[in-house]
Order: sequence, then C-alpha cells, then structure tokens
Amino acid sequence: MAQALARVAPARLPAAAGMVITRLTGPQKAAIIVRLMLAEGAPIPLANLPEALQAELAQQIGAMRLVDRETLQAVVAEFAGQLEQAGLSFPGGLEGALAIMDGHISQAAAGRLRRLMGNRPDADPWERIAALPSEVLEPVIAEESTEISAVVLSKLPAPKAAEILSRLPGEKARRVAFAVMQTGNVDPVTVRRIGFALASQLEARPARAFEAAAAQRVGAILNVSAEATRETVLQGLDEEDAAFAGAVRRAIFTFVHLPQRLAPRDVPRLVRAVPQPVLVTALAGAQGMPDRAAAADFLLANLSQRMAQALREEIAERGRVKEKDAEAAMNEIIAAIRSLAEAGEVQLNSGEDD
Repeated sequence: MAQALARVAPARLPAAAGMVITRLTGPQKAAIIVRLMLAEGAPIPLANLPEALQAELAQQIGAMRLVDRETLQAVVAEFAGQLEQAGLSFPGGLEGALAIMDGHISQAAAGRLRRLMGNRPDADPWERIAALPSEVLEPVIAEESTEISAVVLSKLPAPKAAEILSRLPGEKARRVAFAVMQTGNVDPVTVRRIGFALASQLEARPARAFEAAAAQRVGAILNVSAEATRETVLQGLDEEDAAFAGAVRRAIFTFVHLPQRLAPRDVPRLVRAVPQPVLVTALAGAQGMPDRAAAADFLLANLSQRMAQALREEIAERGRVKEKDAEAAMNEIIAAIRSLAEAGEVQLNSGEDD
C-alpha cells in the first residue's frame, strides 16, 4: 500500500510532511485516502473489512465534498508516515487469526473458536465452508436435499463445486445441476441461514483420531510386512469386503510396483539416496522371482551402463540372499522413495491404470 500511495501522492508531498491534521476525524481521513487511491486505480481490499465498517466508510465518502490540496497533502503524508512506522500487522478478527495459526493449535481448540466466530452476526459462514476440502464437503452435500445442495454448490468456488459434483452419483448430480438454475430467486437471508446451519453441522463433527483413511493405514502397514503376511491379509480382506480390499491394494506400494509408480528419470536420484549395500541386497534378492526381477531390471535399465554393470557384478558376487534380508532391503528402498516424494524431489505415479 505504501508503494501505491507513493504513486498517487501529489508532487508537493514533502512540503506537507510535517503537518498534522486535527480538524478531520479518523473516518474522514480514511475516506480521503480511499477516495484518492480509488481515483488512481490502486487496488484496495475493502471487501476484507467488516460489513459495518464498509458501510460507514461508504456513508462518510458520500457525505464529503471538496478537499483542498494542502489538506490532501497533509492527510496522505500523515498516513504514509504511519505506514512507515508500522512494524507488524495482525489479521484482525478470529477468522484471520485461525488462518495464520492453522496447524499450530489443536483441532478441538480451532473448532471451539470457529463456533464462537460463527455466532457473531457479522460472520460469513460461507468463507469457512469454502475453505474446507472437497472430501469433507462431498458426503454432507450428498445427504442434503437437492435444493440445499444446489445452494451450497452455487456458493462454492467453481473448481471446488465441479469437483464435488463429479463425485456425486449420476442421478443426484443431474438433479442438483438442474436445481442450480432455480436458485436465482433465493433471498440472501435464506442463503445465510443455510450457511450457518451447514457450518454448524460440519464443525460438530467429532475430531478424527487418524488423518489418513483406513485403507491408507492398512496399506502402510502391509507395505513393510512380510510378503507372505501381506498376501494372507489381502486374501482375507477379499473374502470379507472386496471394495475395501481393492482400496488397500491401491494404497500398497512395494518393490514390485516400482516400474508402475516411479518415473524412469527418477531412478538415478533414488539410487543415490539408498546405501549401495542395501541396493545390492535388494537386487540380488529379486533374482529368480518374476515380479521382483522385473522391478530390478527396471532400476538397472535406467542407470548408466557403467553403473548398471558394476551393480550386476556386485549382485553376482553377493550370491544368494536370505528372504528376510531381501525384504528388509526392499522396504528400505521404498521408504527412501517415499521420503523423496514427500520432499518433492520425485513424482510418484498413481498406478491406478495398471
């Protein structure tokens, strides 16, 4: 904002820098600054102010007439001086405080503060709703009536609304899309009440003890389990709940999935992140088993010829590897890949098209 003021301030600003305007009130000075910046096309996020302040500012601007150049220079100089003296700014209000403290306070405390914030008459429930991830909103919208769902999607950003609509069952999605056309006559008070009711419903949900879904947690456990154990558990899950078993299989990422999940260009980066004895043990333990051998060949094929040949010689010297040692080495390679992916150094494919 200081740069914007420097652009719109009159040329005689330094001469008025020492003046202090006492006959103008704070709202009048604010109106002068806003009027000047709007006239010059400078961006001002007035919509972030509480609605009451926006209304007061508009009324003040409407009540004022001419301001002489000397007064304008002095007001701008005073305001610019205040900006230059500012060392730290706070967001103003609970909503801004929660935004900057997200991830640093407990979910229970954040939920309690949001409920307090939602009880204020000037609170906007749709801002809180729009900030929630699509996977949280989708099941709630799926259970609501067609009319309520249409209102909710109309208040969400278009990309998020499209994502949620694509997740709804086909018939429900068609009815909701048609109902959106009929939301034009819904009055703002009703939309606000719907927002408060939905926000209360979402915030009343009990805190989740686990961030990851059940299938993801089971998959993570089976990733580092012995192969025999993994296959036995998956077979049992297939018999009990085929859909859940499918979700677990998609969450599993083991050594044999390397050709589908890891991009060839990222193989050298992976090899540098794994101690060579571990790599040799895993590659040697993959020999004689088709799925594992294919993964080993994938790694070797995407290394330089010299490095690949050196590894093949070490594999031949290593000889037979105990199954326990081979699985431990393969798990260490997968752990290294996940660490690289979390750091953004490699990009894993979903593997869902296989």
